[in-house]
Amino acid sequence: MFIIAGLGNPGPKYQNNRHNIGFMAADAIADRWRFGPERAKFQSVVRDGEVETPGGTDKVLLMKPQTFMNESGRAVGEAARFYKISPAQIIIFHDEIDLAPGRFRMKTGGGAAGQNGVRSLISHLGADFRRARMGVGHPGESHLVMPHVLGDFHKAEQPWLNAMLDAVAGALPFALAGDDDRYQAEVMRLAPAPKFSPRQAARGD
Repeated sequence: MFIIAGLGNPGPKYQNNRHNIGFMAADAIADRWRFGPERAKFQSVVRDGEVETPGGTDKVLLMKPQTFMNESGRAVGEAARFYKISPAQIIIFHDEIDLAPGRFRMKTGGGAAGQNGVRSLISHLGADFRRARMGVGHPGESHLVMPHVLGDFHKAEQPWLNAMLDAVAGALPFALAGDDDRYQAEVMRLAPAPKFSPRQAARGD
């Protein structure tokens, strides 16, 4: 069994924010693999499902923590303890300002790199869970980071965003099979990063 959690903030005010790309990924996965209906559990909106992988079928608990981003670890930690899930069986989808828009990287372990949701997860799970880092770009100045990530995706960003969401959902069997390098490569093959700079994306060019 796996836990897949998308990070974001609950409520319609935040639903189209760059910071909520993890929630968007969770929804794309649930739709692609026809997961069950949403229900409330573990301080989250969860959906149960199965994904066909090269080695068989894996059960997945998909989570969208409702604790707000900075307390995501409380929700995921509760579920991990309940199911006795190891960090290797936990995949977290989240926004990453240190990656250009449309870039995608898998990583296991390490620090939070300023991502408060990841910091909360580290405090509750340890550092060795798997991170699916979805690039949203950096606005260029540190004081602009918060309005950037809490701002909505621009219309010009929708093509690469939709392509990435489709790709992370469609290629998911590689991640569940434990081949993060193949998963990363397949996502980037299916959804090549756009040809503009992070600063252009921040302006909506």
